[in-house]
Amino acid sequence: MGSGKTTVGKLLAARLGYSFVDMDAHIEEKQFKTVSQIFAEKGEDEFRLLEKKCLHEVSEFENVIISTGGGAPCFFDNMDYMNAHGLTIYLKHTPAQLAERLEASRTNKRPLLANRKGEELCRFIAEGLAKRESFYENTSHSVSGNIDQTVEEIYQLVTS
Repeated sequence: MGSGKTTVGKLLAARLGYSFVDMDAHIEEKQFKTVSQIFAEKGEDEFRLLEKKCLHEVSEFENVIISTGGGAPCFFDNMDYMNAHGLTIYLKHTPAQLAERLEASRTNKRPLLANRKGEELCRFIAEGLAKRESFYENTSHSVSGNIDQTVEEIYQLVTS
């Protein structure tokens, strides 16, 4: 959360002339429910199955930038599947950087972050990142920096 996946993905797709797919939004459109509603009604296990199915579907698209949810690489064989079907990028930031971005976000409607601020938010992010980092480190490339630097670096990776 807060790494810039959607922002970077949309900018990169526009620059490359590619399509952009946000997997969470794709799932919401197909299910006619928000991710939060799916979690509440069907549970995480069912959501992760929908997410895997979506990943397999959108990975067949050509000339597409895909933004996965932060949990997608951590379940089933999703990380191996993504690496086998395209270029994978980890938008790497420290917990403090992510907390700062999330607190500054005016459109922050993330239930997991409700009422968390400052050090509590930073600790929460650090704990979550610690659980997922080993999956994220298995991507093809890791980039960090501001939005413009990140888009440029990934653009160079894609076009070289």
